[in-house]
Amino acid sequence: MGSPHRPLDHRSELVLDTHDLGRHAGGMKQVRTTVDAPDGIGTVVIGVPPGSPVALDLRLESVVEGVLVTGTATVHVRGECVRCLTEISETLEVDVQELFVHPESEATEEEASRLEDDLVDLEPLIRDGVVLDLPFQPLCREDCQGLCVECGANLNDDPEHSHEASVDPRWEKLSRLDGGEGGSYDVQSQSQS
Repeated sequence: MGSPHRPLDHRSELVLDTHDLGRHAGGMKQVRTTVDAPDGIGTVVIGVPPGSPVALDLRLESVVEGVLVTGTATVHVRGECVRCLTEISETLEVDVQELFVHPESEATEEEASRLEDDLVDLEPLIRDGVVLDLPFQPLCREDCQGLCVECGANLNDDPEHSHEASVDPRWEKLSRLDGGEGGSYDVQSQSQS
């Protein structure tokens, strides 16, 4: 059984009152504001820091079915490069669009968000828009070389970084064998395959 429904808090920065639009199609208002980011917008490797500014530039339009919200949300995201673990910090502008239907609408909850006492909750809209625009594997740059698998050195800082070729211990005894034709067995080529 799902969690009980909690009414929207009209004092929340991410809840907007649409009462002044009325129920007739054609009413419109612009909303330009900056709000604090709620917790949990992002993934394990990159996301919006809680409390950081979210700049909203939205248009709310009264339509026959309810209220159509369109516009942009601009956020600051922070995370780590998945290859070299360097901190990533960038600004992301996401397009948002959602139809909030009147409570008596026959649309199911899976199809559309609902107005509640003429209030719209922007948090799920912003959360979905930002998370869908985040990179699946964030990189500090496209050609990031990552970390050395032997010592963990950042290969972007030292592209010439290398180690002595090591012999896989499973192949080591083969180096003592005569490879025929008077030569020894090439362990190096075997350990790299």
